[in-house]
Amino acid sequence: MAAGSSNYWEDLRKQARQLENELDLKLVSFSKLCTSYSGATTRDGRRDRYSSDTTPLLNGSSQDRMFETMAVEIEQLLAKLTGVNDKMAEYTSTPGVTSLNAALMHTLQRHRDILQDYTHEFNKTKANFIAIREREDLLGSVRKDIESYKSGSGVNNRRTELFLKEHEHLRNSDRLIEDTISIAMATKENVTSQRGVLKSIQSKVNTLANRFPAINNLVQRINLRKRRDTLILGGVIGICTILLLLYAFH
Repeated sequence: MAAGSSNYWEDLRKQARQLENELDLKLVSFSKLCTSYSGATTRDGRRDRYSSDTTPLLNGSSQDRMFETMAVEIEQLLAKLTGVNDKMAEYTSTPGVTSLNAALMHTLQRHRDILQDYTHEFNKTKANFIAIREREDLLGSVRKDIESYKSGSGVNNRRTELFLKEHEHLRNSDRLIEDTISIAMATKENVTSQRGVLKSIQSKVNTLANRFPAINNLVQRINLRKRRDTLILGGVIGICTILLLLYAFH
Protein backbone atom coordinates (compact mmCIF):
# COMPACT_ATOMS: atom_id res chain seq x y z
CA MET A 1 0.00 0.00 0.00
CA ALA A 2 2.82 2.37 0.90
CA ALA A 3 4.65 1.56 -2.32
CA GLY A 4 1.52 2.27 -4.35
CA SER A 5 1.00 5.60 -2.62
CA SER A 6 4.64 6.52 -3.21
CA ASN A 7 4.32 5.70 -6.91
CA TYR A 8 1.15 7.81 -7.12
CA TRP A 9 2.97 10.78 -5.55
CA GLU A 10 5.92 10.40 -7.92
CA ASP A 11 3.56 10.27 -10.91
CA LEU A 12 1.95 13.50 -9.77
CA ARG A 13 5.37 15.14 -9.39
CA LYS A 14 6.40 14.00 -12.88
CA GLN A 15 3.18 15.45 -14.32
CA ALA A 16 3.75 18.72 -12.48
CA ARG A 17 7.36 19.03 -13.69
CA GLN A 18 6.36 18.20 -17.27
CA LEU A 19 3.61 20.84 -17.24
CA GLU A 20 5.98 23.37 -15.68
CA ASN A 21 8.56 22.77 -18.42
CA GLU A 22 5.90 23.17 -21.12
CA LEU A 23 4.65 26.35 -19.49
CA ASP A 24 8.17 27.76 -19.29
CA LEU A 25 8.70 27.26 -23.03
CA LYS A 26 5.26 28.63 -23.89
CA LEU A 27 5.77 31.73 -21.75
CA VAL A 28 9.14 32.43 -23.37
CA SER A 29 7.55 32.22 -26.84
CA PHE A 30 4.63 34.33 -25.63
CA SER A 31 6.97 37.03 -24.36
CA LYS A 32 8.93 37.02 -27.64
CA LEU A 33 5.66 37.44 -29.55
CA CYS A 34 4.83 40.51 -27.47
CA THR A 35 8.32 41.93 -28.02
CA SER A 36 8.22 41.37 -31.79
CA TYR A 37 4.78 42.97 -31.96
CA SER A 38 5.96 46.10 -30.12
CA GLY A 39 9.19 46.29 -32.18
CA ALA A 40 7.65 45.76 -35.64
CA THR A 41 7.79 49.43 -36.59
CA THR A 42 9.74 51.24 -39.27
CA ARG A 43 12.06 54.14 -38.65
CA ASP A 44 9.39 56.80 -39.16
CA GLY A 45 7.06 55.10 -36.64
CA ARG A 46 4.80 53.21 -39.09
CA ARG A 47 4.01 49.55 -38.54
CA ASP A 48 4.76 47.16 -41.38
CA ARG A 49 1.12 46.19 -41.76
CA TYR A 50 0.28 49.73 -42.87
CA SER A 51 2.94 49.77 -45.55
CA SER A 52 1.71 49.53 -49.12
CA ASP A 53 4.91 48.55 -50.92
CA THR A 54 6.03 45.68 -48.66
CA THR A 55 4.24 42.63 -47.30
CA PRO A 56 5.56 41.54 -43.86
CA LEU A 57 6.25 37.91 -43.21
CA LEU A 58 4.11 38.03 -40.09
CA ASN A 59 1.60 40.89 -40.12
CA GLY A 60 -0.54 42.23 -37.29
CA SER A 61 -3.49 39.95 -38.07
CA SER A 62 -1.31 36.83 -37.96
CA GLN A 63 0.25 37.98 -34.69
CA ASP A 64 -3.19 38.55 -33.22
CA ARG A 65 -4.23 35.01 -34.14
CA MET A 66 -1.01 33.61 -32.70
CA PHE A 67 -1.62 35.62 -29.54
CA GLU A 68 -5.11 34.20 -29.10
CA THR A 69 -3.94 30.63 -29.80
CA MET A 70 -0.98 30.78 -27.44
CA ALA A 71 -3.06 32.43 -24.71
CA VAL A 72 -5.61 29.59 -24.87
CA GLU A 73 -2.85 26.96 -24.78
CA ILE A 74 -1.17 28.57 -21.78
CA GLU A 75 -4.48 28.89 -19.94
CA GLN A 76 -5.14 25.18 -20.54
CA LEU A 77 -1.69 24.26 -19.22
CA LEU A 78 -2.21 26.43 -16.14
CA ALA A 79 -5.55 24.73 -15.51
CA LYS A 80 -3.93 21.27 -15.81
CA LEU A 81 -1.11 22.25 -13.46
CA THR A 82 -3.65 23.60 -10.97
CA GLY A 83 -5.48 20.26 -11.11
CA VAL A 84 -2.26 18.33 -10.47
CA ASN A 85 -1.44 20.59 -7.49
CA ASP A 86 -4.92 19.99 -6.11
CA LYS A 87 -4.40 16.22 -6.38
CA MET A 88 -1.06 16.57 -4.60
CA ALA A 89 -2.76 18.55 -1.84
CA GLU A 90 -5.38 15.81 -1.44
CA TYR A 91 -2.63 13.21 -1.23
CA THR A 92 -0.81 15.07 1.57
CA SER A 93 -3.99 15.00 3.67
CA THR A 94 -4.25 11.18 3.41
CA PRO A 95 -3.88 9.57 6.88
CA GLY A 96 -1.42 6.99 5.57
CA VAL A 97 1.26 9.57 4.70
CA THR A 98 1.32 11.47 7.99
CA SER A 99 4.94 10.58 8.73
CA LEU A 100 6.11 12.19 5.48
CA ASN A 101 3.71 15.14 5.64
CA ALA A 102 6.39 17.81 6.27
CA ALA A 103 8.50 16.83 3.27
CA LEU A 104 5.45 16.46 1.05
CA MET A 105 4.09 19.85 2.08
CA HIS A 106 7.45 21.45 1.28
CA THR A 107 7.41 19.94 -2.21
CA LEU A 108 3.78 20.91 -2.73
CA GLN A 109 4.46 24.51 -1.65
CA ARG A 110 7.34 24.74 -4.13
CA HIS A 111 5.08 23.62 -6.98
CA ARG A 112 2.41 26.09 -5.87
CA ASP A 113 4.94 28.93 -5.89
CA ILE A 114 5.99 27.99 -9.42
CA LEU A 115 2.34 27.93 -10.53
CA GLN A 116 1.76 31.34 -8.97
CA ASP A 117 4.82 32.81 -10.70
CA TYR A 118 3.79 31.42 -14.09
CA THR A 119 0.23 32.71 -13.67
CA HIS A 120 1.47 36.17 -12.70
CA GLU A 121 3.93 36.27 -15.62
CA PHE A 122 1.26 35.15 -18.10
CA ASN A 123 -1.27 37.73 -16.92
CA LYS A 124 1.32 40.51 -17.03
CA THR A 125 2.58 39.59 -20.52
CA LYS A 126 -0.98 39.28 -21.79
CA ALA A 127 -1.90 42.69 -20.38
CA ASN A 128 1.23 44.27 -21.91
CA PHE A 129 0.46 42.73 -25.31
CA ILE A 130 -3.11 44.02 -25.28
CA ALA A 131 -1.94 47.49 -24.22
CA ILE A 132 0.66 47.58 -27.00
CA ARG A 133 -1.86 46.43 -29.58
CA GLU A 134 -4.40 49.06 -28.52
CA ARG A 135 -1.70 51.73 -28.56
CA GLU A 136 -0.54 50.75 -32.04
CA ASP A 137 -4.10 50.73 -33.33
CA LEU A 138 -4.70 54.17 -31.84
CA LEU A 139 -1.50 55.61 -33.31
CA GLY A 140 -2.29 54.05 -36.68
CA SER A 141 -5.72 55.67 -36.66
CA VAL A 142 -4.19 59.04 -35.76
CA ARG A 143 -1.64 58.72 -38.57
CA LYS A 144 -4.34 57.89 -41.09
CA ASP A 145 -6.39 60.89 -39.99
CA ILE A 146 -3.36 63.18 -40.34
CA GLU A 147 -2.49 61.82 -43.78
CA SER A 148 -6.11 62.14 -44.95
CA TYR A 149 -6.27 65.70 -43.74
CA LYS A 150 -2.96 66.63 -45.40
CA SER A 151 -3.94 65.03 -48.73
CA GLY A 152 -7.38 66.66 -48.63
CA SER A 153 -6.24 70.20 -47.87
CA GLY A 154 -2.89 70.19 -49.69
CA VAL A 155 -1.73 73.06 -47.44
CA ASN A 156 0.62 72.77 -44.46
CA ASN A 157 -1.23 75.19 -42.23
CA ARG A 158 -1.05 75.76 -38.52
CA ARG A 159 -3.50 73.00 -37.69
CA THR A 160 -1.39 70.42 -39.53
CA GLU A 161 1.67 71.52 -37.58
CA LEU A 162 -0.26 71.05 -34.34
CA PHE A 163 -1.23 67.54 -35.41
CA LEU A 164 2.38 66.72 -36.19
CA LYS A 165 3.56 68.07 -32.85
CA GLU A 166 0.91 66.02 -31.06
CA HIS A 167 2.02 62.96 -32.97
CA GLU A 168 5.61 63.57 -31.89
CA HIS A 169 4.46 63.87 -28.30
CA LEU A 170 2.70 60.51 -28.60
CA ARG A 171 5.85 58.91 -29.95
CA ASN A 172 7.87 60.33 -27.05
CA SER A 173 5.29 59.00 -24.60
CA ASP A 174 5.49 55.64 -26.32
CA ARG A 175 9.25 55.49 -25.80
CA LEU A 176 8.87 56.45 -22.13
CA ILE A 177 6.32 53.69 -21.61
CA GLU A 178 8.62 51.11 -23.19
CA ASP A 179 11.49 52.24 -20.95
CA THR A 180 9.23 51.97 -17.90
CA ILE A 181 8.16 48.45 -18.88
CA SER A 182 11.82 47.43 -19.32
CA ILE A 183 12.70 48.81 -15.87
CA ALA A 184 9.73 46.98 -14.32
CA MET A 185 10.74 43.68 -15.92
CA ALA A 186 14.33 44.07 -14.68
CA THR A 187 13.05 44.87 -11.17
CA LYS A 188 10.82 41.80 -11.26
CA GLU A 189 13.77 39.58 -12.19
CA ASN A 190 15.89 41.01 -9.37
CA VAL A 191 13.10 40.51 -6.81
CA THR A 192 12.58 36.93 -7.99
CA SER A 193 16.30 36.23 -7.66
CA GLN A 194 16.40 37.70 -4.15
CA ARG A 195 13.38 35.65 -3.13
CA GLY A 196 15.13 32.49 -4.33
CA VAL A 197 18.20 33.34 -2.24
CA LEU A 198 16.08 33.97 0.87
CA LYS A 199 14.22 30.68 0.39
CA SER A 200 17.52 28.85 0.08
CA ILE A 201 18.81 30.44 3.31
CA GLN A 202 15.57 29.58 5.12
CA SER A 203 15.76 25.97 3.92
CA LYS A 204 19.36 25.65 5.16
CA VAL A 205 18.44 27.10 8.57
CA ASN A 206 15.52 24.69 8.92
CA THR A 207 17.78 21.78 7.94
CA LEU A 208 20.33 22.73 10.59
CA ALA A 209 17.61 23.11 13.21
CA ASN A 210 16.24 19.65 12.38
CA ARG A 211 19.69 18.04 12.43
CA PHE A 212 20.70 19.44 15.82
CA PRO A 213 17.64 19.27 18.11
CA ALA A 214 19.94 18.74 21.11
CA ILE A 215 21.16 22.33 20.78
CA ASN A 216 17.60 23.60 21.08
CA ASN A 217 17.02 21.43 24.17
CA LEU A 218 20.26 22.67 25.76
CA VAL A 219 19.28 26.31 25.14
CA GLN A 220 15.85 25.70 26.68
CA ARG A 221 17.40 24.08 29.77
CA ILE A 222 19.79 27.00 30.18
CA ASN A 223 16.89 29.45 29.98
CA LEU A 224 14.89 27.45 32.55
CA ARG A 225 17.86 27.35 34.94
CA LYS A 226 18.38 31.11 34.58
CA ARG A 227 14.72 31.71 35.40
CA ARG A 228 14.92 29.40 38.44
CA ASP A 229 18.06 31.12 39.74
CA THR A 230 16.38 34.49 39.25
CA LEU A 231 13.34 33.36 41.26
CA ILE A 232 15.52 31.95 44.07
CA LEU A 233 17.59 35.11 44.24
CA GLY A 234 14.46 37.25 44.30
CA GLY A 235 12.98 35.11 47.10
CA VAL A 236 16.14 35.38 49.21
CA ILE A 237 16.27 39.15 48.76
CA GLY A 238 12.58 39.42 49.69
CA ILE A 239 13.01 37.34 52.87
CA CYS A 240 16.07 39.33 53.92
CA THR A 241 14.21 42.57 53.36
CA ILE A 242 11.27 41.39 55.49
CA LEU A 243 13.61 40.29 58.32
CA LEU A 244 15.41 43.63 58.26
CA LEU A 245 12.10 45.50 58.44
CA LEU A 246 10.93 43.32 61.38
CA TYR A 247 14.22 43.87 63.16
CA ALA A 248 14.11 47.60 62.58
CA PHE A 249 10.56 48.03 63.95
CA HIS A 250 11.16 45.81 67.00
